[in-house]
Amino acid sequence: MRLVVSISQQDLTVFNAQHQSIAHYSISTAANGVGCEKNSGCTPLGLHIIRAKIGEGAPSGSVFIGRRPTGEICTPELMVEFPNRDWILTRILWLSGIEVGVNRLGNVDTMQRYIYIHGTPDSNAMGVIGSHGCIRMRNADIMALFNMVDVGVEVDIQP
Repeated sequence: MRLVVSISQQDLTVFNAQHQSIAHYSISTAANGVGCEKNSGCTPLGLHIIRAKIGEGAPSGSVFIGRRPTGEICTPELMVEFPNRDWILTRILWLSGIEVGVNRLGNVDTMQRYIYIHGTPDSNAMGVIGSHGCIRMRNADIMALFNMVDVGVEVDIQP
């Protein structure tokens, strides 16, 4: 299995071992564009793997801070109460770069930047840029993807 993220198309495609497309999702990547440097707020490019899967069994809309569930469920009221939160919801697929000097180690380490594929409030637009660097998905979509993939699956983030 392999995931391909297209920044230009704002979509994520899942390919099986026979290289056939088996799922396709609309996503949202960084408002700051693409880039691998720490503190850039950009979505990194290149080959990655899923380093960890976080949130199995959590209800849809569960709020995570620092990869830990807060016990909250995202609601419009909670979003008004905390307007500056970067909402990381439902499930997290934590990415790790595998290209040394491009997205791994030093000032370009995707894992150390805490770049994820994660759920977001359903009110957030998909198919357009808008994240803080991560790859956002609808909650139902991230739940489906989470159940399809294993740790170690390759993720190719392409311009």
